[in-house]
Amino acid sequence: MFMLSAFMPAANASEAAATASTAVPDAAAPATKAIFPPAPKLTEADYPSIKGVNARVVVWLVAQLHLWFGAFVVAVPMFVFIIEAIGMATREQRYDKMAYEFIKVTITAYSLTALLGGLLSFCLILFYPDLFQYLALIFKESMFAYALLFFAESAVLYIYYYGWHWLQGGNKKWVHLTLGLLLNAFGLLLMFLANAWTTFMMSPAALDAAGVFNGDTWAAIHNFLWNPINLHRTVANVAYGGSIVGAYAAFKFLSAKNKEERAHYDWMGYNANFIAIGALLPLPFAGYYLTAEMYAYSQQMGITLMGGVFAWIFIIQAVLIGALFLSANYYLWCGMGRSEGAHRYNHWIKYIAVVLVVSFLVWFTPHTLVLTNSELKDLGGPYHKYLGVLGIMPAKNTAVNFLILFTYLSFMFYRRSNKFVTVSWAKVGNAAQVALFVAGSINITILGVYHGYFTNTVIKIAASIPQVLTTLVIIIVSVIIDALMYKGAKDVAPLRWGRMPPRSQYALFLLAVSFTWLMGLMGYVRSGIRQHWHVYNMFRDGSPDAFTPGLDYVANIVSIGTIIFMAMVIFVFWLSTVSGKHVVSKGYWKEQQA
Repeated sequence: MFMLSAFMPAANASEAAATASTAVPDAAAPATKAIFPPAPKLTEADYPSIKGVNARVVVWLVAQLHLWFGAFVVAVPMFVFIIEAIGMATREQRYDKMAYEFIKVTITAYSLTALLGGLLSFCLILFYPDLFQYLALIFKESMFAYALLFFAESAVLYIYYYGWHWLQGGNKKWVHLTLGLLLNAFGLLLMFLANAWTTFMMSPAALDAAGVFNGDTWAAIHNFLWNPINLHRTVANVAYGGSIVGAYAAFKFLSAKNKEERAHYDWMGYNANFIAIGALLPLPFAGYYLTAEMYAYSQQMGITLMGGVFAWIFIIQAVLIGALFLSANYYLWCGMGRSEGAHRYNHWIKYIAVVLVVSFLVWFTPHTLVLTNSELKDLGGPYHKYLGVLGIMPAKNTAVNFLILFTYLSFMFYRRSNKFVTVSWAKVGNAAQVALFVAGSINITILGVYHGYFTNTVIKIAASIPQVLTTLVIIIVSVIIDALMYKGAKDVAPLRWGRMPPRSQYALFLLAVSFTWLMGLMGYVRSGIRQHWHVYNMFRDGSPDAFTPGLDYVANIVSIGTIIFMAMVIFVFWLSTVSGKHVVSKGYWKEQQA
């Protein structure tokens, strides 16, 4: 990739002259300016075109498909490693076999990721050669490192997968776990390097006013938004990977031929959902951190993001995130049917549902509406008389904290539903947890209402931090109390894995589709806030497509990409089914069904 760029001609005569002039060292000029040219100034004629092909849409779809598959293959080895380690510690074969089935699905997805990455490179070279050349000159060392890491990751992945049964038992298992750890290290490094190229286009570093690179590659990599994107994408990828393997488990559950298979894939779907929701809970906070850093880097970029042309996309985002939380909770409520003791908590579900729905409605309430003059007159202004106050961030911060808090409460009830507590201080523990939830909820509400509406802007923004801390304290302290209180607790009865209605599996599909659509939409926003710049404020986009498309256009492209991706994912699921024998631990699940 980076070698090809060296042979690409300059886009036009003026750029060629500029490049030639900078190629000859000037005694008075720094050495770096003799090596690196300024950012090109391009016109429409400088962008190659193919009749009947929209270059931006092609690159958009290919890049998004590559990113979806890349997120999946980066995330799955993380929890495969953890599940395998749990299986080794507990000596339960079902964990090991579940981890093996997860990595089996990843093998095909990994190949598709590599193919789409190669296709993306060719599309960039074909349609945006000057941009590719400019980035390759700056990041040539990291691109070379990326190529080496890719080959290393591929080698480790294939040894890890094909050596699974060979490296079982004794010290060999430690070798296999070490390979899993190495695989995750390579995967994360690859993602971090690719993130550097992306964030450089958003917050360029190591450039002068003309876009001339000063030769400091580490400064270009470690640009202002690199760490926030790394954190956000790592958490998001884990949640996304969990949703995709959850969809795989649902696919296998619905096509299972006997009770043992349904039990196995029900258990697999539960674990995948647990992973997805466990990563989803902190994801909004990682998103807030990324957004705050965007504001800190460029206030104009932040205003464009949240208060400008992209503001209404965040209403759609709120709907999709609400769908994620509602489908995850619905799956947990259905899962309580596996337990004989769930009737003790079933009556609380309707109250949790009310809080979730109200919080969801607050979260996607817009601050202002796009209205005609007659509608503005009828409404009396751009803000709704009663609902307008719900459109600002203090209300939304309060809503998202309640969504997270009551989703955890659903999980806590699910976990308790099949247990009988045996400790003598159970009533005190329950009272402490109730007091914790009540006091925390009141604190979150006060911080959202009083500090959000009756104080100045600085305090409004600062109030979101103690809200988050309150939610974290409630969850962490409640987990500690639960762990101590239910240590040594007795089961009401064996969990009836597989005793789930088919509609519960559609909730897992909804989780995967919502995540996919959400990632596509937010990927567009992340790229779109650069507006008409290839590299923000440095390298202008002179192509015919250097404009911000309308929301309907964006929704159509993202929807097409989602449909293509889900079709490819179903193909991967089918291929994993026909490519080998089942790995279900039938003996274990027959015993559980007895």
